[in-house]
Amino acid sequence: MPTDLSEPASERQPVRSPAPVRIWRGEPSPLGAHWDGIGTNFSVFSEVATRVELCLFGADGSEERFDLPEQTALCWHGYLPGIGPGQRYGFRVHGPWDPANGHRCNPAKLLLDPYARAIAGDVRWDPAVFPYAPGSPQGDEASADDSGPFVPRSIVIDPQFDWGDDRPIRRPLDETVIYEAHVKGFSVLCADIPEAIRGTYAGLAHPAAIGYLTRLGITAVELLPVHQFVHDSHLLERGLRNYWGYNSIGFFAPHGDYSSGGDGGGQVIEFKQMVKALHAAGLEVILDVVYNHTGEGNHLGPMLSLKGFDNAAYYRTREDDRRLYLDYTGTGNSLSMRQPQALQLVMDSLRYWTSEMHVDGFRFDLAATLARELYDVDRLSAFFDIIHQDPLLNRVKLIAEPWDLGMGGYQVGNFPVLWCEWNGKYRDTVRDYWRSQERTLGEFAARLTGSSDLYQDDGRKPYASVNFITAHDGFTLNDLVSYSDKHNQANGEESRDGESHNRSWNLGVEGPTDDPTINRLRARQKRNFLATLLLSQGVPMLLGGDESGRTQQGNNNAYGQDNEISWFDWSGADTGLEEFTRRVIAFRRDHPVFRRRGWFKEHAIHCDAVRDIAWLKPDAGEMTDEDWTGWPAKSFMLFLSGDHLAPDAKGRAVQDDSFCLVFNAHLEQVTFTMPGAPWGSRWAAVIETARDDAFPEHPLELDGGASLERPRLSLVVLRRIAPTSPSPIRRAVVTPPPTVPSGPR
Repeated sequence: MPTDLSEPASERQPVRSPAPVRIWRGEPSPLGAHWDGIGTNFSVFSEVATRVELCLFGADGSEERFDLPEQTALCWHGYLPGIGPGQRYGFRVHGPWDPANGHRCNPAKLLLDPYARAIAGDVRWDPAVFPYAPGSPQGDEASADDSGPFVPRSIVIDPQFDWGDDRPIRRPLDETVIYEAHVKGFSVLCADIPEAIRGTYAGLAHPAAIGYLTRLGITAVELLPVHQFVHDSHLLERGLRNYWGYNSIGFFAPHGDYSSGGDGGGQVIEFKQMVKALHAAGLEVILDVVYNHTGEGNHLGPMLSLKGFDNAAYYRTREDDRRLYLDYTGTGNSLSMRQPQALQLVMDSLRYWTSEMHVDGFRFDLAATLARELYDVDRLSAFFDIIHQDPLLNRVKLIAEPWDLGMGGYQVGNFPVLWCEWNGKYRDTVRDYWRSQERTLGEFAARLTGSSDLYQDDGRKPYASVNFITAHDGFTLNDLVSYSDKHNQANGEESRDGESHNRSWNLGVEGPTDDPTINRLRARQKRNFLATLLLSQGVPMLLGGDESGRTQQGNNNAYGQDNEISWFDWSGADTGLEEFTRRVIAFRRDHPVFRRRGWFKEHAIHCDAVRDIAWLKPDAGEMTDEDWTGWPAKSFMLFLSGDHLAPDAKGRAVQDDSFCLVFNAHLEQVTFTMPGAPWGSRWAAVIETARDDAFPEHPLELDGGASLERPRLSLVVLRRIAPTSPSPIRRAVVTPPPTVPSGPR
């Protein structure tokens, strides 16, 4: 039977001030707490509530409650004069406790404002934070214990900030190089940053941090979740913490632990200062956002916010049993983009981070969940429709993690126009290639040239593919070539967690070794992976620290390792690998042939004899149809023409050098014959991954038809030497051209 909790039990009577302040009617919009210089308007949504109490907290922790006096369009609202920035508050919602029908109102539980701009404190895992009585096997009996002492507080903020001349950078995707980083992990051990701000937004904004990123040559930092998140109880019990942050509880609030000034509201200003500083250095800021679920878990999880306001309006519940949640995320719940209020919450959050916090784009965690209508992932869902029609959001970078854990959740290649995708097929194919696995050349060729089989037919360009070898979830690059198996014992789950099929190869010894031959080969493999990534068509994403040899000691699921396992080890950085990465990024920037805006035509250009792309066997003969389907992709040559590239943004002609890339993933040396006419007559080896000095000061030069012996597991990039002095070449560093990748399908 449903329980009416619209009136609190006697032990839950609100605490009133001796001289109550009169609360005004206020306005239903905008949602959240908004200070106008005189007082603060509070508004929250709940269709099922019968009464909503606003709770204000003093510096001593005392609580004062006010009934919100009005409900308009299902929003409860009120205005309190004299209440301003720094005020801590929360809500208590009276209404039906009826889990069987998806309703879980319980005024004993203090709730965070879903629209809170700042949040103070962490969850203390007392039984009172759960909405059901201890011992209730299915969580059907309501708990009367007050959660107030054990949950975070929302904070009223002053939104004013001097942005100066800060403007959106809007760098074209074909010019973008993404660097995935963690706010804390990046700088917490950096001796060049003052200790007081290491591991914070201010640390990432410090000149030492920004100088490192700009010297490396990346153009955008993609930050792991910075929305306020919860540290899971099971992690704390094992002495761990939620390092990655994929457990959001505040979609508008920057995570307070990343603020050098504490979590009292200053985290908002510090985040803005970080964005402003990164923008001033030409670096865009992309946020990894988690809108697919919240930290409230399943029906036996805590009550912190949405669950207590209007559970059925925000979460997907099972049709056969509304007590239970549909879980496409593996976290216990899934936000329901079919419900208008949940959809509004996400869109309002995206607009806020874009307009007020000046971020440049978003990477959507488990984005397939957001596109689910009834059950299936639908590229025509309301979520996509609204974003595409929004004049603010349709201009930022939109990147999908195109899968979730539900049936039919793997959606690589199926997102609509305007969207880029993390290309998991690129990661898997390139990993398999460089560990010399038997894969057909067609698969590898498609990934190198922008994955036309995934993105061309629906009107997208090669830069719809966000290419990556490694990411936060899995091995680092160093560990990819040092471990064949995961080593997750530090996670406290007997290494049962984490992916078991990593497509990694330790090259003969598991983990660190003193064997110089293996170490040289591992260094070469890291150069192979980085060069392949940065010279492929599409948008490259580099996992922060891969350029310096960061290791997680074989841990491929370090989500709870807020410690040296995950943090950047600046003192142990591989400076040689850093320099190689920097030079390959600069090489990509200087040569638009590696970052085309359109697909390859695969035929002669402007009646010239040379096509824009050609695939050659080691003997310099062109690939045949049989080679595409039956020949293992281990050794081949790729010709890329720099002639007749598409005009730049101002309509000016762009011409580049032409290149021949020589790949050898065999486990033995292979002899190649350098291509002659019509591809070229003379070549210079400008990048050789088999050499420690991979950018030789005096490149090897070879004539067409000459033999080139390449050691096992190596890549050479050769520039075509023009027979006569060419006319000046325009290097379109800021705006490259079209005619881009398809490769065989």
